Amino acid sequence: MSTSTGTNGVDHELVAAAAEVARTRCRGDHHTMAAAARARDGRVVTAVNAYHFTGGPCAELVLIGAAAAQGIYELETVVAVGDRDRGVVPPCGRCRQALLDYFPGLRIIVADGEGLRSVPVADLLPATYVWADHQLDAG
Repeated sequence: MSTSTGTNGVDHELVAAAAEVARTRCRGDHHTMAAAARARDGRVVTAVNAYHFTGGPCAELVLIGAAAAQGIYELETVVAVGDRDRGVVPPCGRCRQALLDYFPGLRIIVADGEGLRSVPVADLLPATYVWADHQLDAG
């Protein structure tokens, strides 16, 4: 696996992959965000959101399904990039929760005043609710 991880643990190849998808595949109002994830085995999977006036999945949620469709069930890092050169965009609250539940050890690339950094998904959810911790024992 060849990744160009820079300062603050940022996977720059992953950011570039998401930016390329945002630039080339996001057109109009239906697809405005792209996401990319690096699997534990080094593969990269990408996705775009599917906006609809009734709601629709964010790029990060589509990414979870796209990864599974490719047999990828262990993601290490995720980043989302907006169309029209909006740059890295943090996941919304629903996506933060879903990403935490699917991949508790996941890192998210976010932008801050200093540039980009990679943070654990749990850091994006203060007083984290972990769905699996609150399920009744079936046995």
